Amino acid sequence: MFFFLIAGVLFAIFAVGFLRDRRRVHNGVYLFFALMFLAAGLLFTLAKASEWAAVAILMAVVILMPVMVLVLAGFLIANGVTMLRREGRRVANLLSLAAGVGIIGVIVVSGLANYFHLWLLQAIMGAIVNVLSYVSFLFVCFLLYSFVYGKFPHKTDVDFIVVLGSGLFGSRVPPLLASRLDRAREVFDAERARGHQPLLVTSGGQGPGEDLPEARAMADYLIERGVPADQILVEDQSRTTDQNLRFSKAIMAAAKPDFRCLVVTNNFHVMRAAGIARTEKVNGQVIGSPTARYYWPSATIREFVAVFLSHKVINGIICVLLILSGLNVDR
Repeated sequence: MFFFLIAGVLFAIFAVGFLRDRRRVHNGVYLFFALMFLAAGLLFTLAKASEWAAVAILMAVVILMPVMVLVLAGFLIANGVTMLRREGRRVANLLSLAAGVGIIGVIVVSGLANYFHLWLLQAIMGAIVNVLSYVSFLFVCFLLYSFVYGKFPHKTDVDFIVVLGSGLFGSRVPPLLASRLDRAREVFDAERARGHQPLLVTSGGQGPGEDLPEARAMADYLIERGVPADQILVEDQSRTTDQNLRFSKAIMAAAKPDFRCLVVTNNFHVMRAAGIARTEKVNGQVIGSPTARYYWPSATIREFVAVFLSHKVINGIICVLLILSGLNVDR
């Protein structure tokens, strides 16, 4: 009963936070712990009916955890190789490969340190494992809440639909950006079918290797697919997601001060974009468009790293304490 009570309290905290502003990433932490206490309560309830069944489930979880870690490492390495083949050797494309190799490296080095009783290496690996455990916990919360946020229906009847840019190939709209534009056009058509008259806002400036501002190419893409030109506003000065939303907000506020909008990006980018929209005080939620499966893992890791670093003070303090704790081992 105790576990169910704690789970209920945590679910209530999560629900309040979600209703007040679902764009807060830390809502995922409350949801994670609520689910963990709920699972513990169910396990204890099962133990009262069949102790053998509860022990069997617990043992299965304990055995499967290291197996799942190894499977995850293998998947990340394979995905990293695919990313390099299809997307080229850029730092952003190395993340899943680096994560997979890192997991294997930590397991091997920790095993050697323990086997040969190398106390200094044990201390260092203890500190690394502590930090990785904390980061992994946050990553699971991030994935969990990203899924919940992405699946939860957002209000329609919006005044604007903002499409965030992601880069051009010269003057051509690449598949990643095309998926955002196609998703925005679907929402635009659906809103018009309900009798609403939203405006589309394409957002993105001109970057290196691009023949024109991204927002202009995005607008041309939409016009070629039947969107009236007078229903599109162009924001062509931004270079980052923060600027995308800040500059688009200025355009929308000038047209309608009490506007409500939907922001469209790729599914891996939704949670970070939602957090930035909250910071920039943009009155709107964020929806995602499909992304190629092979691209999703590295992109999601990149987004998590960006969110983690955006809370550098609290995360830095916790990591330092975990490092100090890990280094405190007996010789």
